[in-house]
Amino acid sequence: MSELLKVSSNPHIRSKATTNGIMTAVIIALLPATGFGIYNFGIRALLVVLTTVASTVLTEALFGLYKKKTTVTDMSAVVTGLLLALNLPVSIPLWMAALGGVFAILVVKMLFGGLGQNFMNPALAARCFLLISFPSQMTNFDCDAYTGATPLAALKAGESVNITDMIVGHTAGTIGETSMIALLIGACILILLGVIDLRIPGSYIVTFLLFAGIFGGHGFDPAYLAAQLAGGGLMLGAFFMATDYVTRPITIKGQYLYGIFLGVMTGIFRIFGPGAEGVSYAIILGNLLVPLIEKLTRPTAFGKGGKRHEK
Repeated sequence: MSELLKVSSNPHIRSKATTNGIMTAVIIALLPATGFGIYNFGIRALLVVLTTVASTVLTEALFGLYKKKTTVTDMSAVVTGLLLALNLPVSIPLWMAALGGVFAILVVKMLFGGLGQNFMNPALAARCFLLISFPSQMTNFDCDAYTGATPLAALKAGESVNITDMIVGHTAGTIGETSMIALLIGACILILLGVIDLRIPGSYIVTFLLFAGIFGGHGFDPAYLAAQLAGGGLMLGAFFMATDYVTRPITIKGQYLYGIFLGVMTGIFRIFGPGAEGVSYAIILGNLLVPLIEKLTRPTAFGKGGKRHEK
């Protein structure tokens, strides 16, 4: 009994799910988007992926040696590195990609206590850090395959876009955000394996579409909404980062409220902001509000707060 860190009364809920198993499922679900990104942008995309994954895994391994506690085997560092790579342009210098991986693990994750203690998504925090530190490199999407603005930037400028190419993924953008089909295949894998549900992604996407339809200046034009849906990091963020177990609300009502907040903020950033994207900043802001959301949506304890029924 003296070796126990915490002692709590029953009942105890047990699950066969493990951190390693969940992270492995996420990695598998990200493979379609990763594979298409490498196909779409070439070998340079593979080098960025390998760089970020190596930097996150190595940083966590070295920190584990310092703390004399190994956590790298839970595969969470691999997920962070993979998500970071999918949020980067293929043209980014490899040393910047590695720096982002170190920042994600060391600053955002390990210095706050490791997995389960970080207050924001490490991969997105690293992307925002790189955007602030190196804005020109992080917004340069020119490569051998594509030149010019991304579809969302063209759409914001009033230009026409090819929605079919956006859905398939033959467009400029970050490595993992271009193919809506690949991302939806990965999302279906997570849903079928029971890793995520549709509370947060569904409320996020529906809220954003309503916001874009009301304030986007095009009404509920199907072509405009389809372009907003398929462009940028909305699918990647909604299914793979907003659903992060650590940084999302744990209450059911809170998850719906969280998704609604993300949809509104993404709409504000995309439609009224100077840039064409806004998913990363919306999710980061949502992460910061999770404690408040959970406090507002905390269910009433059994036997308390109910009305008395007189006989």
